[in-house]
Amino acid sequence: MMIHSLIIQDFNIPSKIFLGVFFLLLLFFMLYYTFKMIEMVYVLFFKKPIFVHFYMNKRTLNTADKALLEDSFNFYRHLSVKEQLYFDHRVVSFINDKDFVGRNNLEVTNEMKLLISAHAVILTFGFRDFFIGLIDKIFIYPDEFYSVTNESYHAGELNPMLKVLVISWEDFKRGVEVNNLNMNLGIYEFSQAIHLNSMKEGDVSSTIFTDSFKELANMLTKNEPLRQKLIQSHFFRGQGFLNQFEFLAVIVESFIENPSEFRLEFPNVYAKTKQMLNFDFAGY
Repeated sequence: MMIHSLIIQDFNIPSKIFLGVFFLLLLFFMLYYTFKMIEMVYVLFFKKPIFVHFYMNKRTLNTADKALLEDSFNFYRHLSVKEQLYFDHRVVSFINDKDFVGRNNLEVTNEMKLLISAHAVILTFGFRDFFIGLIDKIFIYPDEFYSVTNESYHAGELNPMLKVLVISWEDFKRGVEVNNLNMNLGIYEFSQAIHLNSMKEGDVSSTIFTDSFKELANMLTKNEPLRQKLIQSHFFRGQGFLNQFEFLAVIVESFIENPSEFRLEFPNVYAKTKQMLNFDFAGY
């Protein structure tokens, strides 16, 4: 009788563990989908996610790497101490997530990885998901490279089919060093990548980005005087009006490189761009 009782108890132990795990998983999914539903309503009203930054274990940069970011980016210098910690974590995480490949015998340096990744992090600092899953590899050429796809020389190119971003280091570095010409290769190429990535992803930041861009496009379609003013403005380079991808990239370049003047001259367009990126660059 005692042996029979022990056998029943032994069978009950794994059963209880299984039921415990099952109910924990059930509770997790209930909480997760409840949060998703609440956030959907929140996004409809406020056009932004409930939260952006939450990290269980923040990764850090060393003193030299932080000094490089401070020297290179006005945006980084004006972040609070807490925001810089978030930024550092994202840069390290982005570097670890991508494969950086030098072309034409170019040796990929830590500086290259830091500066390239920092551009991606700046653009997605208001996003919850900042990895830009459309990109797996980043090819770096010393200078302009020949594109087989377009049969011409380029400073930058995005190949979404191969999940590759290609850049000229010479042109990229020029955009970092001279940051008041609204011609930043890193911002331009990553903007296009984020645009394409947001069209295929379903996370909250991608949804806000895509919906906000549609609202901006509709606003310009219905407001011809504003559209003509944009076309004639010194803010935006000519190719910015070739298609939606070029337009977005050029708009974001101006938004980040010259935000205060952009906000003053085109407040409605600035507001929609701010909504897309969930960040106000004029304050930085």
